[in-house]
Amino acid sequence: MARLSLRVDLEPGGRIGPGKIALLETIAAFGSISAGARAMQMSYKRAWDLVEEMNALFGRPVVAAKTGGRRGGGAELTPLGLSLVTRYRAIETAALAAAKPQIEALEAELGDGPKSTACN
Repeated sequence: MARLSLRVDLEPGGRIGPGKIALLETIAAFGSISAGARAMQMSYKRAWDLVEEMNALFGRPVVAAKTGGRRGGGAELTPLGLSLVTRYRAIETAALAAAKPQIEALEAELGDGPKSTACN
């Protein structure tokens, strides 16, 4: 089954794609970077590096420390982090809707099975 994978290139040289957005969503769902990283089977260092990359790209934090709670804190998405997720998902939905006929055509081609390239 064909699927669309979308990355948005941003100047100067940064990009947002499904992995970073999934990380932000998972951090929001689990309330911490470490728990989000574990849920994605990613090292804490890798998750932290991706968050820092997004912070640097946008010039302000996408995740903020959260104080209090039974465990003494955690993390939550900033308004910018929430906006990134919302905007990326909207772009993804629009792109998928626009690409759907072509993706279906590709899938139909796959359904024809492999073609022989042998010369007789």
